[in-house]
Order: sequence, then C-alpha cells, then structure tokens
Amino acid sequence: MYRITKEFHFSASHQLKDLPSDHQCARLHGHNYIVVVELSSGTLNEHGFVRDYHELSALKRYIDDELDHRHLNDVLGDDLVTSERLAKHFYDWCKARLPETSAVRVSETPKTWAEYRP
Repeated sequence: MYRITKEFHFSASHQLKDLPSDHQCARLHGHNYIVVVELSSGTLNEHGFVRDYHELSALKRYIDDELDHRHLNDVLGDDLVTSERLAKHFYDWCKARLPETSAVRVSETPKTWAEYRP
C-alpha cells in the first residue's frame, strides 16, 4: 500500500458549550490547527503518484476561504466542534473529492492529535 500525506494549517476559534462552565474549553478560545490528510492506494498512477500533491490545493482553498480566522461553531453549525469531529468533517470533505483519502488527523496543540480513519 502506498501512502502520502499533506499538512495544512489554519487558525480559528470554537467553544464547547456542553461542557461544565468551569471547564476551560467551555469558554470561547482559539487554536492554531494542523490538519494532515492521508491518501492511500495499492497502485500508482501513470506518473508514479498516489495523487499529485497539487490536486490537494482545493482543500487549502476550502480551509482558507471557509475556516481560517473564523468561529468554527458558526461555520459548521455545531456546538460540539471537537478535534475528533473536525477530523471526520475533513475526511468526508476530502473523500468526496479524492477517493484515495484514507485518514485525517487534526491537532489543536503541539501535543494533541485526533484521527478519523474508517
């Protein structure tokens, strides 16, 4: 199996409103997110690629235009905007456009990661 990954960055705020009021994530706060998309294939295309990295530029445009420096609860219409749910959101977005998508990882901090892999 061949696997490639590409990393994307954006900054945004969110609030986990269902947590107890004394929980730090219940307050409005922001992160410098890192999103890593993984694509997998048992074969390579005629150019020797799983997929040309340039073809992931649509995800960069989506992130820049729709998510960067926004409040994710408003954009995604969800009060539970967790890293886990963001990983699934990005997986679904990518899978619809890039069938080789096999996993997405999202980081809110340098020490934490959430992954969605069906």
